[in-house]
Amino acid sequence: MSLVVPPYPPPRYTADEPEASAWLKRADAPPDYDAFGHVQYHYLANQSDTDGDYGLYRIRIAPNGGGPGPHFHRGMSEAFYVLSGTVSLYNGTEWVDGHAGDFLYVPPGGVHGFRNEADEPLSMLMLFAPGAPREHYFEGLARLGELTDNERAEWFAENDNHLVEEPT
Repeated sequence: MSLVVPPYPPPRYTADEPEASAWLKRADAPPDYDAFGHVQYHYLANQSDTDGDYGLYRIRIAPNGGGPGPHFHRGMSEAFYVLSGTVSLYNGTEWVDGHAGDFLYVPPGGVHGFRNEADEPLSMLMLFAPGAPREHYFEGLARLGELTDNERAEWFAENDNHLVEEPT
């Protein structure tokens, strides 16, 4: 019995010899951005690091730290992998608890949300593919209160973050 295996992508590295180009980010490095001690962001591999293939971020949300409500992205998928703590994940129809080792994949257009409602910190990986300038988005969240309603709506749209109402 033969298995049907999808083809590998075409070669992207075409030089005759391999190169030493790997890099390491240490787990104990300070966060790249700290939102008032409430949410800490580690930019593990961003859009420019991966030539736009993906963006990988480790985030830590303080106990009872909340998070974004239901929304979707038009141009990228998003995936979550819980490292520690409990995250409340919106899967498009309901809020479910995710624990260490749980994984949620959201294709482009998929409604999702997440928040920390637990009395302990949450740590998880977030992967966006293809890569997008999410650092701009993460760091801009702190300035939303300074924007008018129209400016805020425009900012969310420019950052491919489309809010939706949660069904009641």
